[in-house]
Formats: sequence, structure tokens, C-alpha cells
Amino acid sequence: MQTALRAFEMHFSIQYLFYLYLMYRSAFFTVFFLLLFSSCKQYTEFVKSDVTYYVDDDKPQDFLGQHPDSIFKVHIDVELLNRENIADPLGLQVNGFGAFDVYWDGILVGSNGKMAKSGRAETAGTEMTYYLIPEKLANLGKHTVTVIGTQADLRESRRGIKVKLESYLRLHRAPLVVMSFMNLMAGAFLIAAIYYFFLYINSTRKEATVLLFGIICLLFFCLLIIEYVKFYINIPYTNFYNRLQIVGLLTFVISILVPWYFMLQFGFKRKPLLLILLIISLLTIYIVWYGHYDFTAIYFSYAMCAVSLIIAIDATFRKIKGGLIVVFGLLASVVVNKYIFYDFGLFISFTIIVLSMLYLHTIRAKALEEAHNASLLLSSRLQLQLVKKNIQPHFLRNTLTSLIDWIEESPQQGVVFIRALADEFDIMNSISENTLIPIRQEIELCRKHLDVMSFRKEVCYTWEEKNIDANEEIPPAVIHTIIENGITHSLPPKQGCIIFSLSFIREKKYKQYTLLTIAENRNRKKGNSNGTGFKYIKARLNESYGSNWHFDSFAVEQGWCTTIKIFDKK
Repeated sequence: MQTALRAFEMHFSIQYLFYLYLMYRSAFFTVFFLLLFSSCKQYTEFVKSDVTYYVDDDKPQDFLGQHPDSIFKVHIDVELLNRENIADPLGLQVNGFGAFDVYWDGILVGSNGKMAKSGRAETAGTEMTYYLIPEKLANLGKHTVTVIGTQADLRESRRGIKVKLESYLRLHRAPLVVMSFMNLMAGAFLIAAIYYFFLYINSTRKEATVLLFGIICLLFFCLLIIEYVKFYINIPYTNFYNRLQIVGLLTFVISILVPWYFMLQFGFKRKPLLLILLIISLLTIYIVWYGHYDFTAIYFSYAMCAVSLIIAIDATFRKIKGGLIVVFGLLASVVVNKYIFYDFGLFISFTIIVLSMLYLHTIRAKALEEAHNASLLLSSRLQLQLVKKNIQPHFLRNTLTSLIDWIEESPQQGVVFIRALADEFDIMNSISENTLIPIRQEIELCRKHLDVMSFRKEVCYTWEEKNIDANEEIPPAVIHTIIENGITHSLPPKQGCIIFSLSFIREKKYKQYTLLTIAENRNRKKGNSNGTGFKYIKARLNESYGSNWHFDSFAVEQGWCTTIKIFDKK
């Protein structure tokens, strides 16, 4: 049942990863092509627009006056050359800080916030507003846009007033179209983040790459929401830079986590050195471009891609699967970020990077599935080997021969012999399908085996134990196999007993079982540590603990010592 559940879980993980891959791929290509065509119309010269528009220079403005309550007045001349669709109402977009009224040829068309007046503080407006131009005023020719208002805060930023003429409906619809695709991307990131967090929490193997990927997806989701939250809520111009600072902080963290993820995934050797250089580069970008939020985010992403490329190229040269795909993905993200407007290009390039990371996860998941199938085959083989240990013809023939002799010579002791043999078989049958069993059950198996061998070889065997923790578990028949080895390679004593002494210790980073066989050793063949018994022990330890164990067996003054050290999982 447990094996079936594991197989189902692995199969479901592969299917879900493939579903996420398809969802990301469809979202990416839809966003890429639609935004590629729409960005030319929305952010360049509006060649196909119904109207021409005017944007003032980005030079510092001197219209604010000396006092924070001073009323500024800005006149902007625009020219309306043509209107192909008269049925579409004309709209005016105004970008600027403050609280102001907007006039079209001297006619008030709208207000943004409330201007400061004597005895009344300013009610801050938003940085971007739209206004409907009355149809009777939207005739072709030259017009004047007048902005009259106050700016009580952030005067040191010296931002200008920008205006744009466009279809009023298009001004409102354009953000909705953009948000619909960005929300699709954000939803994909959020689903992926939740899935990988659950996968990490419920997984027995706490892989750092799984947790890191979930965090990166969550940060991408937050970045998209913060970037486009301005279309959902009215943000006063006094908080305009707060959103940009959050965007910069999220981009800074993502620019560290993405290369770190690739380092872990590809096993990059010089992780600390490259991470330190990356952090220094990002801090330098932040200091040099302080206050230039768009440039800071762009250069953060460039630094992230550059370091990730170094890691992916190194992985490609080391012939690690997936390295070349990541190289192409990173190069594509650089091209997209360079030739597509920043607001879109940054997120599209991030999506390409996440797709590359998701591809690595599919490779990893496939490798885990193959390893899981191999472990099932190994487990079945070990179960069969465990059963064969006690039903092999040599063991049964010698045991039954000894049993016949005991029954003929001492029927009462023969009955004890039979019961000990039956008990050993019962325990062996009950543990054969388990990966781990309680240590007390393993000790009971060893005691029964010593009872059987005492009758069979007519040798005295004694069992001792020290500091055994009954709550511990161990792979089945591991100690039993060591005892079999001790019996085989120990000379029968002329008097007294062969003693098997099992002790247990727990340290901060590991726990250790030590089995000391107190007896005179037979001459062992060189390379005996590679015998069938030891191979079985190592296979069982590897099945349960991976590489977090150490096995050793060596001669000591009293006889022979075998240690099993199990390290805590990292």
C-alpha cells in the first residue's frame, strides 16, 4: 500500500509539473505576442492612433514657486491633427505630482485631489489621471492644456507635468488588457508557489531547491501585484515612490535567489564567492543609481542574468542535463528585456527564467521517479534475499540434521530447538517487507538465531547489550547478518561462551551501533568486507539512509568489532 501511494504521489507530481509547464508556456506566448504588438502602439509614436499627443521635456521644472502652498500654473500647447473615429470620445491623460485642476482651452475638464488653500491642507491627488474632453471642444487644430494646482510634498523630486491625447475608451481599456495578462502570469506564479510549499512541507526529503523555487514564485507574484496595483487603487502622489521602492526591494531579493537556485541545482562549486560578488554588484547598482528606480530594477535583472549565465555555462561544460536549455532561456530573457518596454519586458524575461527553472524541476522529478523505481526493485530484491537467508538448502539441511540428532538424544531439548527455530522464522517472515523495524524486534531475532545456532553447533553463545534505545529503528536483519558473520568467523571456545555485545550511543550529529564479538577469530580472506553479508548490510543502509551512514568492520584485541554510524539528515 505504501509503495502504491509513493508511486501515485510521484506520478501526480510529474503530471502537475507538466500542467504547470503548459500553463506557463501558454501564458508566456500569449503575453509575449500580444504585448509585443500592443507595446508599439501604447508606448511609441502612436502611428495608428486617432490623435497626435504631446509630452513635455524631462528637464527640471521651475513652476512650483518657493512656498509649499504656492499655486503653480502650467500651460501646455498641443495640436490635434486628425480624428479617424469621431464616435470615439477624446481623452486626456495627465501625469504629475500634486493636487490640481485641468483645463482644456480654459474650460475645466476635471480635478485631481484638492489644492491647498489658506486654512486647508492639500488633499493629495494621484500621479496619473484621465479626463474626458467634451466633444464640442475636440475639434482639429491647436489647443492649450492648463494645469493649475499645488504640490505640498516631494517638491525636491522636481517632476514635470506630462500630458497625452488618446481615445478616452482606449485610455481606460489599455490598463485592463495589460492587467488581464499580468494577472494570468501572477496566478500561475501563485499556484506554483503554493504547490511547491506544500511539496516541501509534506516531503520526507527537505530539498532546498524546492523551497527556494516556491519562494521565488511567490516573490514574482508579489512583484507583479505591486507593479500593477496602481490600476486597482488610487495611490496619492505622496506614496508614489513607496511602491517603486518595494518593487526595487523585491527585484533585489529575486536577483539573489535566482542565481542561488541555479547554483544549488547545478552543484556549482564556488557558491560563496559568486554570491558575495553578486551582492556587492547589486549594492553598487543601488548606490550608483539611487533614486532612478526603473534603471535600478533593470540593472538588477542584468546582474542576475549575468551571474546565472556563468552558472549555466559552467553546467553546460560539465555536461549537466538542462544546462544548455537554461543558457538559451537566459539569453532569450536578455533579448526580451532589451527590446520590449520595461514594464512588460522585465516580467516576460522573468517568466522565461521561471520556465527554465521549471524545466529543471521536471528533469529532477524524472530523476527522482527513476530513483524511486530503482529503489522499489532494490527493496524487492532485498526482501527476497532476506527470505533466502533462512531457507537456503545448506542452512536447512544442517539445521534439520542437528534437529534430528537432538530429538533422538534429548526430546525435551529438541522441542526447545524446534520452538526457537519456529520463532526465528516467524520474526523473519513478519519483517521481510519492512524497510525499518524497531531495534527490539531486531534484537529478539538475534537472540532466537543464537538459540538455534547453540543447538546446531553445540557452542555457547551469549548476548549482551548496553544503552539500547527502544524507540530507535534499524533496517531488518542487519545486526542479524553481523552475528551470522561472527558465528562463521569465530573459533569455538575450549571453555566459556562466544559473547556478542551490542551497544548504542547518540551524539549531536550521529548515532552509532557497535557490535563486539568476543572470541578468537579465524583467519579471514583478504577483501572479506565485500562478502555477500556485508553487501546486504550496505544495501539496506543505503535504502533507508541514502549516503548518511558509515559501516566498518575490523579486528580488535578481544575479537571482532563492527560499527554502524548513522548521520543526521542535512
